[in-house]
Amino acid sequence: MAKRKQGLGWIEWLRGWMYVIYEMLFQRITASHLHNPLELPPLSDLTCIVTGSTSGIGREIARQLAEAGAHVVMAVRNPKAAHELINQWSASWHGLPLNIEVMQLDLLSLDSVVTFANAWNARLAPLHVLINNAGIFSIGEPQKFSKDGFEEHMQVNHLAPALLSILLLPSLIRGSPSRIINVNSVMHYVGFVDTEDMNAVTGKRKYSSLLGYTSSKLAQVMFSSVLHKRLPVEAGVNVVCVSPGIVHTNVVNHMVYVILCEFSCGLEGRSVIHCVKTMVIVNNMTLVQYKVGHGIFY
Repeated sequence: MAKRKQGLGWIEWLRGWMYVIYEMLFQRITASHLHNPLELPPLSDLTCIVTGSTSGIGREIARQLAEAGAHVVMAVRNPKAAHELINQWSASWHGLPLNIEVMQLDLLSLDSVVTFANAWNARLAPLHVLINNAGIFSIGEPQKFSKDGFEEHMQVNHLAPALLSILLLPSLIRGSPSRIINVNSVMHYVGFVDTEDMNAVTGKRKYSSLLGYTSSKLAQVMFSSVLHKRLPVEAGVNVVCVSPGIVHTNVVNHMVYVILCEFSCGLEGRSVIHCVKTMVIVNNMTLVQYKVGHGIFY
């Protein structure tokens, strides 16, 4: 019997970090052709759920989609913060009234995921876009577990979004052609998923927040690939992962020195508004691509 792999080989490890470094150094160059601000077509016929939409990338995605006319559902842990944002956006917006609503969702609770999905599916309304944006990278912190018993990175970044995606499939099929967009990271290239030790508790691998994060992001890519292959074409549901690059968010503000060195060299991470171009472009692009073939990772 072949020996089971317990981690990345050195060639895989080196290749993965080369992908990460390339992204850090050249992301501004590769995105320089994108116009700012990005002009979106009217999206009044779309309903979009955006998780983690009270800060960072998710907040800007929700705002831009709403200003383009989409019906946006902010799926958040803190509804009060979401309502405050809606008031701010409405006060500064001069177009048609924004069509935004707030629903509570805590990815650290699988019960919360089930409750959210049941509440949405009960409407029997179509869902056109699910953006699994919410995620965590608890840099330098000790290993933590959710009340469901899973390592927090693995639950928030993979298990809970995967469960949400599966539970919302009836609504996504009603809204077909529709899409699931998972906000991922190039850091998945240095991740490793041990299906017999998802919580990294056996001692085969020494736990670190980096291990927790990269493993969870790779698990998300692997799940997206499997879901994409198993969904029949007639379902009309497209599944993609998108890496926004290194972005000025709360995560980057607390990154370790090795990653922050690019900022000290003048190679700054992209602004949130700049990075959201990638997200919204893929959102619109996949509506067409689903008919002609498409990839998993952008």
